[in-house]
Amino acid sequence: MSSTGLQPSPLPSPAKFVIAIGSGKGGVGKSTVSLNVALALNDEGTRVGLLDADVFGPNIPRMLGLARARSVSSWELARNSKLGPVRINPLERYGLQVMSSGLIMGEDHPLTLSSAFIDMIVRQFFIDVAWSDLDYLIVDLPPGTAELHQTLTERFPLDCAVVVVTPEDVAHLDGRRAIAMFRRAGVSVLGGVENMAGMSCPHCLANIDLLPRAADERTIWAREVPRLGSVPFDPAVAAGGESGTPIMISAPESASASGFRRLAERIMQGAA
Repeated sequence: MSSTGLQPSPLPSPAKFVIAIGSGKGGVGKSTVSLNVALALNDEGTRVGLLDADVFGPNIPRMLGLARARSVSSWELARNSKLGPVRINPLERYGLQVMSSGLIMGEDHPLTLSSAFIDMIVRQFFIDVAWSDLDYLIVDLPPGTAELHQTLTERFPLDCAVVVVTPEDVAHLDGRRAIAMFRRAGVSVLGGVENMAGMSCPHCLANIDLLPRAADERTIWAREVPRLGSVPFDPAVAAGGESGTPIMISAPESASASGFRRLAERIMQGAA
């Protein structure tokens, strides 16, 4: 709410569809899902942008093999913001247009700025980046439901949201909180994705649960959230994120890549 008591005007949309990927709980593989879904959408012939909005822990640059040794100082950021709107060109990687605070901050440098300054940075990344003719903008949100998340969901023109969980109770608990946050902001929850949903035994091919499963009545599915898909644990997916070559690029015919492709198709159908 502004000092005049009026709601701030909505920000212009940089894409035909702006889709937030949230989780509530950290460590559920939200960035992995965001990145590989964006790549799968790109494979469908659409123009895709990926905005890493996790300003406190930006992982997308590392997962794409992009990193900075030196940070742009907060003084430089403040000075540039006072000079007026500056068009920022996104980096292109594997056909994606990418922007992240990790492209400004060095890998070992924490982001120690005020919440108002962080809001300004994220706002700049959303409207001052020279996104080019995007069909989809995937917004990788930070985990949680705090003030920053509420700002993102209430101010940005999100068309819908996807919530990522892992099978255990605490992930679904925080996922339900994220769903409530989106719905309170008037953002439609397109569905949920269960990540690390067991793994296939390399010997007998039976499915093995790696995490304890939440009771049905405590899951996000009990909140009338459609299941968009599940992604089993695959060491190759994790290795792709570490090496900077995601599974959609390193092994596009793998079972995991096919799963992300099916997930992207369902997102396209739901967002249309």
